[in-house]
Amino acid sequence: MLDIVTILTQIDDIMYYPILIIVMAMAGLYFTFKTKGVQIRLFGESVRLLKEPPTDGSTVSSLQAMLVSTASRVGTGNIIGVSTAICLGGPGACFWMWIMCIIGASSAFIESTLAQIYKRKHNEGYSYGGPAYYIEQGLNKPKLAILFCIFLIATYAVGFNLLCSYNLQSTFINYSFYNSTTPFIIGAIISVLTAYCLFGGGKRILKITSIIVPLMGVTYVLISLIVILFNYQNVPSMFILIFKNAFDFQSILGGVAGSCLIYGIKRGLFSNEAGVGSAPNASASASVSHPVKQGLVQTLSVYIDTLILCTTTALMCLSTGVIRDSSVSGAPYVQNAIQTVFGTAGPVFITVAMVLFAFTTLIGNLYYVDNALIFLNRKKTPSKRFMNIFYIGCAVIIFIGAIIPMDAAWAMADITMGGMTLINLPTCMILSKKAIGCLKDYESQKKAGNNPIFKSSTIGFRKEELDFWK
Repeated sequence: MLDIVTILTQIDDIMYYPILIIVMAMAGLYFTFKTKGVQIRLFGESVRLLKEPPTDGSTVSSLQAMLVSTASRVGTGNIIGVSTAICLGGPGACFWMWIMCIIGASSAFIESTLAQIYKRKHNEGYSYGGPAYYIEQGLNKPKLAILFCIFLIATYAVGFNLLCSYNLQSTFINYSFYNSTTPFIIGAIISVLTAYCLFGGGKRILKITSIIVPLMGVTYVLISLIVILFNYQNVPSMFILIFKNAFDFQSILGGVAGSCLIYGIKRGLFSNEAGVGSAPNASASASVSHPVKQGLVQTLSVYIDTLILCTTTALMCLSTGVIRDSSVSGAPYVQNAIQTVFGTAGPVFITVAMVLFAFTTLIGNLYYVDNALIFLNRKKTPSKRFMNIFYIGCAVIIFIGAIIPMDAAWAMADITMGGMTLINLPTCMILSKKAIGCLKDYESQKKAGNNPIFKSSTIGFRKEELDFWK
């Protein structure tokens, strides 16, 4: 296992430095420049659009599509991912996560706008789509679209679920009952529960968690703010520490792969998924009068994930001054921080939050997988027999995730997610002229005092090129 872990870690390191860091920086800066900073400039418009109802009352609104994508972004990465970045990379990882978020929001705008432009219309009236569809239709590269779907399945059914399962069981490490068999027990429980829901028996469980998880998210932010307020005297020195570490280039260049820069980028991407190509699958389902509306709304999802939830975790932990090193990387660091104010109740709260976040993430990840499987099956839903076998495989993967080493779990998630990103971002750059033309059309109509309505011919599309917007 150790040899496999070493190989995975080496692939992970090379993929992110220098390959992905260059691709992501180039794409994000290019989109920011070409859209004149749309993610900042039209922030107010993005907020306003949340209140807009869908064009068809029976379909999905911009807000609903944004909530679906936000639900997939928000999860264990906001707690465990941030903790890991700080413990292994240093406090400066927070700064690079912020930069990643702001630049990456422009990538989120482009990919979601493209998903809207190239979305398909189902015979029942609703829309669907995502990167596979704009790769196939926009680039005319069906084989590349298939490869993207394979990476998506590898990411959400394997990489992310392995990691999510590991993160969940790691929250129990600080408890006295934790021993060598605990990961096996926890892995078995969550794999059985997930399988139960996947086979249709857990509708009540899913309904309850869909209500509890948003409340838990708000509660988590409030409790984190309380911890920060209790340590308000440390806040100035905390920010000095973040910026000092972020710009310690001698340290960064001395070990780039393990630096705050790379950890900030890795964990920022894992958490907000901007440019990965996941959110566009949800974006395509929104019923809007113009593709740009959903593109703008999706930038908010990136901000909510990183600037609010990830930052909350980082500031809570750093303000307490508790020890941070590889020995407490992950859940223990967060639990130790919250315990300074709430005592033994603090770690219990983190455990409960992680169980809820992880469980809904495990189920939510497979929503994207279903879309990819349909695409690979020539746009048809796979047979029930195939799906049953697939779901059993997913349950087995979740069990394995609970018992593998931490480095293997993170490396698998990073590698599969990196593969998606390396296909999606270059595609977005090639097709960005269409999205930017769409943005100019939107702003032109807004300037004229109209509610923007998309006409494909306005930005140079022929009628037969697009399915939904004919």
